[in-house]
Amino acid sequence: MNTSSKTALLAGATGLVGREIMRLLALDNGIGEVRVLVRRHLPWEFMNPKIKQYETDFDRLRDHPEWFRADLVFSALGTTMKQAKSQAAFRKVDYEYPLTIAQLARTQGARQFLFVSALSASSRSPFFYPRVKGELEHAIQGLGYPSVTIARPSMLLGDRHPPRFNEVVLIPFGSFFPPWWRPVKATQVAAALVQAARSEAPGVHIIHNRQLREVRT
Repeated sequence: MNTSSKTALLAGATGLVGREIMRLLALDNGIGEVRVLVRRHLPWEFMNPKIKQYETDFDRLRDHPEWFRADLVFSALGTTMKQAKSQAAFRKVDYEYPLTIAQLARTQGARQFLFVSALSASSRSPFFYPRVKGELEHAIQGLGYPSVTIARPSMLLGDRHPPRFNEVVLIPFGSFFPPWWRPVKATQVAAALVQAARSEAPGVHIIHNRQLREVRT
């Protein structure tokens, strides 16, 4: 990112990883504008002259193709089964929305797509959650982006309200987990993706959890 003319598009700006990506992009001299897709206006503390908000119904993303004219795209969209209440609703947030965003942005000329997946992502998994994540990875790789970066974190550490049940129960024991499965800071995941965007390395790159935990913030 060696010019100030690059435009970044971000979905999922209100989550742990997304809001840190937004902060880092707003501070990056190589980024001229940060377009943020949101359901409702962001709180004032997130405001920055670079940030341009697009309040949208995510079921109608295709109504505004002009929003997706960006050089690079970040997706930190994600929910839980508890929040979604059904597999269909979960799949909509974790698969359909990110894929639609990626398709629209690629059509508008975006060259990089960077997104948050999951530690166990696999389209062949017998389990629903990692299978959806793996199917998204596979679908994104088929869109023709010159550069794709996938972060596969374990449980995320950060100030989440309300906290997720599995994080409350398991994170205190994180130091006893194998290195590849230990919790990782959301700030490290965000920093890894933004750093990858700067390098703009061609091809598909997966940043595994152990690598994410080594990122300095």
